[in-house]
Amino acid sequence: MRDTAPVRGHLPDENPGFAGRRTELKRITAALAEHRLVTVTGVGGVGKTRLALRAAHRVRHRHPDGAWWTDLGQLDGERLLVALVADSVDLADHTPGTDTGALRRRLAETRLLLVLDCCDHLADACGRLVTELLDAAPGLTVLATSRRPLGVPGEHTVLLDPLPPTGDDALALLRTATGQDLPAAGPAGEICVRLEGIPLALELAAAQIRLQGAEAVRDQLGSRLTAPPDARFDLLAHPERVWPARHQTLRAAIGWSHELADPLERLLWARLSVFRGPFDLATATAVCTGGPLTPATLPTALDGLVRASVVRPADTAGRHRLLDTIREYGAGWLDRLGETGTVADRHAAHFRALAAEGRAAWHGPRQLHWHHAVDTHHTDLRTALDRLLRTDPDAALDLVGSVAFAWSSRGRLREARDGLEQALLLSDARGRARTRALWALGVTLVLQGDLGPAQEISERCAREARHTEHPPERPWAPSEPYGPGELTLDAAALAGLLALATGRARAALLVVDHVLGSARGRPADSAATLRCHLVRVFALTGLGLLAEAREAALALLALCDTLDEHWTRTALAYQLALTDLLEGDPAAAARHARAMLAGTRALGAGLGTALGLDVLATAYAAAGDGPRAADVSGTGEAYWRATGQPRRGLPGLRALHAHHTAGVRATLGEPAYEEIFLRALTDRPQAGLDRALGTG
Repeated sequence: MRDTAPVRGHLPDENPGFAGRRTELKRITAALAEHRLVTVTGVGGVGKTRLALRAAHRVRHRHPDGAWWTDLGQLDGERLLVALVADSVDLADHTPGTDTGALRRRLAETRLLLVLDCCDHLADACGRLVTELLDAAPGLTVLATSRRPLGVPGEHTVLLDPLPPTGDDALALLRTATGQDLPAAGPAGEICVRLEGIPLALELAAAQIRLQGAEAVRDQLGSRLTAPPDARFDLLAHPERVWPARHQTLRAAIGWSHELADPLERLLWARLSVFRGPFDLATATAVCTGGPLTPATLPTALDGLVRASVVRPADTAGRHRLLDTIREYGAGWLDRLGETGTVADRHAAHFRALAAEGRAAWHGPRQLHWHHAVDTHHTDLRTALDRLLRTDPDAALDLVGSVAFAWSSRGRLREARDGLEQALLLSDARGRARTRALWALGVTLVLQGDLGPAQEISERCAREARHTEHPPERPWAPSEPYGPGELTLDAAALAGLLALATGRARAALLVVDHVLGSARGRPADSAATLRCHLVRVFALTGLGLLAEAREAALALLALCDTLDEHWTRTALAYQLALTDLLEGDPAAAARHARAMLAGTRALGAGLGTALGLDVLATAYAAAGDGPRAADVSGTGEAYWRATGQPRRGLPGLRALHAHHTAGVRATLGEPAYEEIFLRALTDRPQAGLDRALGTG
């Protein structure tokens, strides 16, 4: 009987329209049992991704640590390759070391399947990375898809040919795609032969069959495929895209679909090629309108492209996408229209504005909404940043300074640091954008534990804030009617955070009290003010002033409830849980720890979840509940490993955790405790978090 236990990992859902490929599927699944690297090769549109996904679903139960999917098609270069792969295996890398160091450690003792889809444009870089990972992780198996092999020693390649055009599989795909019971003897069979069984070409033909009927499509394809080559429809023959001459058929089929589209649909197709991630109607409208393509005409054009299977239908969140091969064709036409730079600039400007809107909405009831929006549009925000780094570094500084804190909160520290450091190096801009970027970089460095560089950035942030808000020609004095602004407050919050991270609670208290004492207004007036007050609460706790810390935390929590502010409220729940533990109230500590965990789950904050699980495990241990303490502690260890760092947190908590855990280990018995701990450690982390929150 097949194992029905929950399986770790992440794979996209299979396409219900999968047809045929039984022989190829057996070859790949057998190869994965014998070889550590299997690469499915073949021309664009032949179905490599779909087959690899089906194979991964079939063999995932062989891998105790699951099967994990990485879509490399969203990358425009190799700079963020390691970060994307790390993110795909749930590694929120919080280490400051080498790019691959944490990833190699994460995979070293695992037995998992890593799927690298769409390696074509990064084959050399993927080959180097896979070589490192296979050397570091003896239990790792890699399944890759690429138009050419990765060139790694021991690589086993499976060349995927088109479906046999006269066989049952090609016709089955056509029937599935059209939803019609097409007879083999007739136009449908001729279409399969003329399109040489190429799956993407068959899907495009199926869309036209639904619109025009099989006979009309057969006749059109007959004239298209027998006509002399036309340069207008040969945009995919570029050698860098690895399109062999023998596969003129697919190029012709895509060109035929392009020719059948009306002018507005063709224009939209070209402009949509600027998106590397999924897009919704509103985003497409903002980026792609112009000339005859207006907000009123674009939805109809988009619907036409969906009907023609050029654009994938919207998912449950209303987001569409283009297949890589289709996007390449559209990009070629965009270049031919002379609009590549214009549309890329419009795309970058749109996502820069989205980033700024998210930054402004961070302090208020829509914080969580914008946090998720930044996450949803992560790929295109990163694409926009890359564009602006090349064309407008000052705008790049503004964009990355607006989103980097959200990226770091989500665990994308390497991407945040990389973007911030590049923008700060390339931009000469002074003022608010530079101060925000320095502040975000300082927070990122603290979260990575890179405290030496963080100190330097903190000092630069403070200087830039003073220069911006109180320039030399108008020095500020406390007697003046205006006090420190938001930039100065954030610089102080960063300095306080750094002091806390280095065990200097009194210094943290002094620096934030200094600016808060001169600030005008209330704690809820800005996100920076809230952050300074939060640092103050943690400093009081670190100094052992628990009553004062609790009073300040509860007052700040009430303000956060009024604002519906999530991030600060989550951090306060952690502080209150610590205070409860230090005051000997484990039941109250557990309630606050669960509140914190609910917040970190909503924010997708892996490090915060690890910290919260430690508090909850300590609370259960202090209450004498050994089984739950062991279970939560094992889940916490899994989350810590996903950050690439050993357990950390306030020294007082570590001491309490060790003390109370020793007690329940003795009561429960070492073997029983270890069994529960290891079961939680090897379970899906999300399942353990559900149990900790009482939802599993």
